[in-house]
Amino acid sequence: MATSISKEEVAHVADLAKLSFSDQELEHFTGQLQEIVALCEKMAEVDTEGVKPTFSVTANVNHLREDVAEDWHQKKALLEQAPEEAADLIKVPAILNGED
Repeated sequence: MATSISKEEVAHVADLAKLSFSDQELEHFTGQLQEIVALCEKMAEVDTEGVKPTFSVTANVNHLREDVAEDWHQKKALLEQAPEEAADLIKVPAILNGED
């Protein structure tokens, strides 16, 4: 089952991500994505029946600290450094609906 990715599909996804590429870059990325899909298809052919899943290749254990809020009372100082502020929040430019 050979899946094909077209240059137009790559351009569409790039547009959704608000990225713009030249025709040369689109050709390059389309080729790279084709190679990735082909590799995934090749890996899907491997018989893994009876192979135990591997979640970690080492016995290392992450030692995490407790998630505790610190210095939470500095909101006013943070808002003073923000370029714009509205309703006690940092105001950022809109990125939806085609706005820059």
